[in-house]
Amino acid sequence: MILFFKQRSSADGTLSYFYGCGGKGSAVAVDVVAGDEAWFVEEAQKAAVRIAFVIDTHVHADHVSGGRALAAQVGAPYCLHESDISKVHFPIRGLQDGEVLETGNVITKVLHTPGHTSDSICLLVSDLRRSADPWFVLTGDTLFVSGVGRPDLGGTPEEMAGRIFDSIHAKLLTLPDDLEIFPGHAAGSVCGAGLSGKPSSTIGFEKRWDPYLSMTDRDAFIRELTANIPERPTEMARIVAANLGAAA
Repeated sequence: MILFFKQRSSADGTLSYFYGCGGKGSAVAVDVVAGDEAWFVEEAQKAAVRIAFVIDTHVHADHVSGGRALAAQVGAPYCLHESDISKVHFPIRGLQDGEVLETGNVITKVLHTPGHTSDSICLLVSDLRRSADPWFVLTGDTLFVSGVGRPDLGGTPEEMAGRIFDSIHAKLLTLPDDLEIFPGHAAGSVCGAGLSGKPSSTIGFEKRWDPYLSMTDRDAFIRELTANIPERPTEMARIVAANLGAAA
């Protein structure tokens, strides 16, 4: 009945995740970076688990995803938010807001949190051996340690910044203060401004110290977030095209 959780860090600040239920032999891989597929396969072999789901928290703009390749290699569904079904050029399992994925004693609830991108999701994970209450939440590029996602990758920055505010306040800040958060990036990434080098935090700590979460006024949040947008990722058009399965 061993439950496991692993975080993998890349040189550019990207964070990937592998977790699941060893006792029932079922696992989830999240935000896999191209070139890291073999690591996930090896970790699955070590833990004697089958990778049941491969998930990207959104269509990435800063790095080429290895999610589709890993899913094909291990025979698992490649999952994105359902809004991507009409955008990508390959089959996916479209995830719905509130949907629950089961991997043994570990369950993953999908939270649609648009803002950084329109398809952004967070993953709320529970360990049923301990409690139905959440174990941790993978916050993708919606909420970072000491920051939030950039708002200029779809729609107008002002519109997307407002959607980030709404997603964070409606979906994440309602979670328990002691719940651990694990973001999609740490310092070194261009996906948000002012990111901490610490690869995890808690909802309560971020409420207290994340400068964006202390802003309760939506208009002030939008003004501040749109005034501090980093430069766009290098080769963004090529990377997004690759992740959509289209020619650049």
